Amino acid sequence: MVKQDRAVRTRQTILVAAAKVFEERGYQAATITEILATANVTKGALYFHFQSKDHLAEGVLAEQDQRLVIPARNSKVQEIVDTVVLHAYRLQTDPMVRAGVRLSLDQQASELDRSGPFLRWSDIVLDLLKEARGELLPHVVASETADVLVGSFAGVQAMSQIISGYQDLDQRVSQLLRHILPNVVLSSVLATVDMSPGRGALVYREAGGTARMEGPRPTVAAAS
Repeated sequence: MVKQDRAVRTRQTILVAAAKVFEERGYQAATITEILATANVTKGALYFHFQSKDHLAEGVLAEQDQRLVIPARNSKVQEIVDTVVLHAYRLQTDPMVRAGVRLSLDQQASELDRSGPFLRWSDIVLDLLKEARGELLPHVVASETADVLVGSFAGVQAMSQIISGYQDLDQRVSQLLRHILPNVVLSSVLATVDMSPGRGALVYREAGGTARMEGPRPTVAAAS
């Protein structure tokens, strides 16, 4: 059990180091040597867990899917909002999530299958929209709305990264939701939904999030 626990900790140490290097340098410029130095582990330890840089990147991409459970709400639309704002909050505060998103949008990472995160997020939002059917306007096609919301979020977070290093992401996501949801949600439902910029932090605490966290970075991040 002790060996198993140590192996789990070593794997996580390597992933955190890889996330730091991928976020700072991008997929193409990142090297195994730099990741080894950042993780302070042996080459043997790294290759025991990850066979290549591709496998490391895939591990980082998978980490952003470790979803916290959103508390049940009376409104399914509120659950959709909470899912979106929680992801925005994690982008602001969790370097692993930032690295995963950077890899997803990194056009130089042609060796990776970068479609997975987009498809998974579309599926998550689609399932929530199907559950919220009675709260939506009659014309809504759930699959289209899911793709539009995920694609719009990707654009907004990329803009926030370049302009402010994610420090204004909560504001931008609130604006995005206030522009999209009136075209999708019944007005009587929308009047009860909280889309305020500070909601992501509240949902994170409610969901029992614990720290792999840091404050929003004070400098502008490099473009993906």
